[in-house]
Amino acid sequence: MGIVQPHLWYHDNAVEAAEFYVSIFPNSKVTNVVHAPADMPGVTKGDAFVVEFVLDGMPVTAIAAGDSLTLNAAFSFLVDVDDQETLDRYWDALLEGGGQEVACGWLTDRFGLSWQVVPRQLAQWTVSPDADPAGAARATQAMLGQKKLDIAALEAAYRGE
Repeated sequence: MGIVQPHLWYHDNAVEAAEFYVSIFPNSKVTNVVHAPADMPGVTKGDAFVVEFVLDGMPVTAIAAGDSLTLNAAFSFLVDVDDQETLDRYWDALLEGGGQEVACGWLTDRFGLSWQVVPRQLAQWTVSPDADPAGAARATQAMLGQKKLDIAALEAAYRGE
């Protein structure tokens, strides 16, 4: 039996990124840091090289292995939240230190990792087969005009209010 888990590539700050993420999410901790052996391309012997951490119960591995690969928005973590207060808290925390708002609930943190911070109800209001088609169109249009999502505005759009 195997374990499926994300493996993230950072240029040189995987430990710093992991420590940042575990400070934001509950049930999270750094579990292991491996230092680079001699003759590892792109890294200096003894530098922090691989970091294993748990992010809200999910195992994640990150590597600091130079700039031959770069994180991009083709991979993101999705954070489903129940309310605006929680959405705001995660959004603000992930932007701390130089992150960038993108669009439609997406942001890129200061390490280059993409995140989607969205209400649990978003799929119900926009893409669910059970959604009212007119309501889904209104909610989608509302979402397209937002960076950080406003749950009350999305719900009002869905309801036609």
